[in-house]
This record gives sequence, structure tokens and C-alpha cells, in this order.
Amino acid sequence: MVTQDRFPPGLNNAFYFALCNALSFQIVLSSPMVLFAKTLGASATVLGIITGMMPLLVIFQIPAANYLPRVGYKRFVFAGWGIRVLFIFAMAMVPWTGSFLNHTTQIVLILSLLFGFNLSRGISSCAWLPWITSIVPQSMRGRYLVLDTASQNASSFVAFMIAAWALGAAPQPSQFAGIFAFSALTGLLSLSFLKKIPDGPGPDEASHSSTPVPWREIAHYPPFRKLLRMNIAWALGYGGMIAFTVAYLKSDGGFNERQILMLSSIYFLGGLTSLAFGHHMDRMGSKPILAFGCGVWLLIATGWTLLASGTLPTTGLMIVMLEFLMGLGYALFNTSNLRLAMVISPTMGRSHFFAMFQVVSNLTLGLSPIVWGLLMDGLGGSEWRFHRFIINHYVIFFVGAGCFFGVTAILVRALEEPSAARVQALLREVLIDGPQRVWARLMTR
Repeated sequence: MVTQDRFPPGLNNAFYFALCNALSFQIVLSSPMVLFAKTLGASATVLGIITGMMPLLVIFQIPAANYLPRVGYKRFVFAGWGIRVLFIFAMAMVPWTGSFLNHTTQIVLILSLLFGFNLSRGISSCAWLPWITSIVPQSMRGRYLVLDTASQNASSFVAFMIAAWALGAAPQPSQFAGIFAFSALTGLLSLSFLKKIPDGPGPDEASHSSTPVPWREIAHYPPFRKLLRMNIAWALGYGGMIAFTVAYLKSDGGFNERQILMLSSIYFLGGLTSLAFGHHMDRMGSKPILAFGCGVWLLIATGWTLLASGTLPTTGLMIVMLEFLMGLGYALFNTSNLRLAMVISPTMGRSHFFAMFQVVSNLTLGLSPIVWGLLMDGLGGSEWRFHRFIINHYVIFFVGAGCFFGVTAILVRALEEPSAARVQALLREVLIDGPQRVWARLMTR
């Protein structure tokens, strides 16, 4: 029997998997890959495609969910993750092709390999959430998600520091090849821990039925429909934040590759602080943390707007503060969002609810940076000046993202969650009651 305060035996391997997996995917799906593309002369649209490809290909979860009963959760994830490691090994060879391929051809080649990588991930990821939901007790899912997020953030911080050290200030192709090879090897290591995670009960009986899946009814289930709407608004705002903040630091901020990666690593330290919200999530619910996360993202969008407009100087200290808040805001929003999806998805048809949830969210998350990239390329170097405030393509992006974060905050209020506390209660607990308890313990010693 699983006790209230203990995870099921063997679940610790999920955290080891998260550590190794983050060492791997942060290299090929985040800032290091964006910087490699920038060295090849990639446009904002190409950067948007690189950023958006992973969430876009999650759409293949919809057809893939029908095969889960035949294969099982664990085997499905393991096969997909194994295939994507092979694509990373191929990516490690691309920087070496510069001696006989021009930059345009290299960009096409890396995009093709990223397509294969993200396709295998998109298909196999349909089994991940149902698998974890089936083996983690409901009362501990918030704690699991926070610990999983913390594991990924700690490992991602290490990955960025390794990449910063390996690339230096003016990286050569061999240095990019080296960090991509590191990504492939850590991805291979992650598979050994993935194989040790305990398997859960198979998909529900509805998944075995030959009856067509009622996708329309799933989408119109009221609590689920409201969650989907909120996720669409959130994805339209967040979709291009990572790629275009890195592009801004490189082009307008005047930072080199090593500085950008070291500053970007602060993002994951911010994510680690979400550990402080773990027990609040299971006790107060997801809604207050989602609302708090929206407030953080509105502050972030405002900060980047002031930097890009020239109103505030783009200093290292300002970037550190914004990256820290970005990490905290993403971790809080993502964990509470996933937990709420676990809470409101019925047991019957859970695999299909999760598939639709992830497809709708990620489809918007994938299209968002591509659309923003096209808009920014269309504006080019156009600028409009109002006294000290400069409007350029980066300012338009950050202001637009902030507007979508505002819409998300409004939609959070409409979400349905049984027994969720108000955001005021969360703020009181975090800012007043919690520090008072810590102070009282110190005074009694």
C-alpha cells in the first residue's frame, strides 16, 4: 500500500530520468540550438520554426493515442525516446559539414533532423502523462510535478553552464558539434532510468473499444473546454519568449554566446524556487498559482518591453532579474496547469483527454513563434521613436505577448476546480504566514 507521504517504489527513477533528459534536450531544443542557427544566419522566421517545431508535432498524439492499448505506456515512451536519441547523434555531425555545405543547406539539414527528433517525441509523448497519472497517487501529484520540474531546472542549469563553458565567446563548428554529442550521450543515459520506472495499469477500457473516439464531446466538456481556452491564450504569449529574448540579447543587447548562455541559465534557478509552492499546490489547488503565475508574466513582458524600447539600459543585472522571473513564472504555470489537467480529466478516456490537452496547447505554442517571427521579419529594421521610447519589432513582440498574458489571467478566473483557494489566500500564505512560521522557529531555538 502507498502511504500518504511516500511515492510508489521505483518512482525515484523518474526523477533521475528527468535529470538526464534535461541535460540532453536543453542543448538541442533551446538557446544553444538557437545560437547555432544564428551563426548560420537564420532569420527570425527560422528561429520561430526551430522553437515551434517541438510543440507543433505534438499533434501526432491524437492518432498515436489509439495504439496505446496495443503497446502499453512504458514501451511506447521508451521506443520514442530511443529513436529521438539517434537523431541527436546525427545533429552532432551537422557542424562538421560546413567545409562542403553552405549555411543555407546546413540550416535545412538541421531543420530536417529536428523534425525527425520532434516527430518521434510528439508521437511517444502521448503516453507520458497517462502513465505518470496512473502511478502517482492523486494526493501527491502536485508534489511530484514540482519535484520533477525542480529536477529538470537543476539539470538544465548545469546543461547551460556546460554549454557556456564549451562554446566560449566565439564558438567554432567543432564546439557546437561537441555539445550536441554531449546531448546525445546524456539522452542515451536517460533511457536506462526510463526503463526502470514502474509500469502502470494499461489504458482504460474505452481505449480498447472500436467505437470512434468522441473528440467533439471531449472538447466540449465544460471544465476541460475552459482549460483549453486558457492554454491557447497562454501559448500565444509564451510561444516565442525563449527564442526572441536570446535573439534580442545577441543582436541588440551586444552579448556574446557565453554571456547569453550564462545569463539564460538563471532561468532555471528561478524554476528551482517553485519548490516552495509544492505543498501549497496540493492544499490550495492550481487556480491561485495559475493566477499568480500570470501576474509574474505580465511583469516580465513589461520588463523586456522597457529594455527593447531603450527606456531602461540592457544590463546584466536586469537580464538576471528577468530570466529568474521567467524561470519561476514558467515553472509555476506549467506545474499547476498539468496538475489541473490531471484533476479535471475523467478516468474513462483519460488518454484521449490528455492527448487533446497537449495537442491544443502545443499546437498553439508551436504556431505562436512562427507567426511572431514572420511579423518581426516583415517589420525588419523599422523603428518609430516617441521621445525616449523606441518602437521596433522586439517591442511589438513583447507588448503583444503581454496582452496575451493579460487575457490568460482573465480566463484563469473562469476555470473550474473543486476546493481551490483564492489567490489572496496563497499570497498571504507565501508572503506573510510562511515567513512568520520560519521566524517563530528560529526564535524558539
